[in-house]
Amino acid sequence: MPATVPSALLDLCGSADPSWQAILKTGLQAIADKDPAYLPALVEDATYLPTEGRLFAAFLQPIDKVRYVLVGEGPYPRAASATGVCFMDGAVGSLWSDKGLSKQVNRATSLRNFMKMLLVADGQVSVDKTSGDALLDIAAKAQVDTAGTIQTLSDLQDNLTAQGFLLLNASLVFRTHVAPVKDAKAWKPFFETVLKGLAEHADAGKKTLPTLVLWGKIAEQLDGLPVVERFPRAVAEHPYNLTFIAHSGMQKLFGDMHLLKKQA
Repeated sequence: MPATVPSALLDLCGSADPSWQAILKTGLQAIADKDPAYLPALVEDATYLPTEGRLFAAFLQPIDKVRYVLVGEGPYPRAASATGVCFMDGAVGSLWSDKGLSKQVNRATSLRNFMKMLLVADGQVSVDKTSGDALLDIAAKAQVDTAGTIQTLSDLQDNLTAQGFLLLNASLVFRTHVAPVKDAKAWKPFFETVLKGLAEHADAGKKTLPTLVLWGKIAEQLDGLPVVERFPRAVAEHPYNLTFIAHSGMQKLFGDMHLLKKQA
C-alpha cells in the first residue's frame, strides 16, 4: 500500500498553476514512497520555511512557459527572506541607493554579484570596476530612469519570470534544527519528478527542453539523476564567489535578456 501524503501538503498544491498540480502531487508521493515518515514529520514541524503557505510559490509559472530552470540550494534561513522562489530574497526591496547598490542588495552577497554580472553583461561597467565609485553614476541614473530601469527585486523577479524562468530550489524547505543536506536528500525524488514532468511536457509538444542553470555545488548534487542528462545546462560557480561577475557563460546567457530594463 502506497505511503500517505499529508492532506495539508496536497492542499498546498492548489496554490500552484493548474498545469503543475498533478506533477507536484506525484512528486510528494515520490518523497513519501522513499521515506514514509518524512512528510508527516514536516507537517508537524511548525518551524519550516517558507511560511504563509508559499511552499510551491515557484510553480505559479505555467509549465508551458518554462524556458529555463534556475536551481537554488534551498530557502533562505530567514522567514522574511524565504519566499518559496529561489534566489529572490524577500527582505530586499530597492535595488539602488545614492551609494550604488542598496544596502539590502550588498548584504545579499549572491544577489550583489548577480547584479554586477548583469551590469557587466549590459556594458554599463567593466569587469574590473564593479565596486565603489564605479556604481555611483549608474545607480543615480537608474533611480531617475524609473520608466526604463527596474527599481526593486520584485521587478527583477518579474523580468526573470517573463523570460520563462522557473525559480526552483532543490530543497523546498529550510529548518534550523535539520541539516540542509538532509532535507535536500529527502526532496530529491520530488525534484526528479519535476524534471521528468518538464521533459514529458516538452516531448508531448515536440518542444526544446528548458535549460538548467546550475550554480556551484548544485551541479554536483544533480549529476546523479539520469533525467538531468537530457537537459541542456548552463553551469557556473555560485554567485557568492566574486569570480561569478566575470563568468563569460553567464554574461552570454543573461546579457541578451536585459533584465535590468523594465519590460512590457
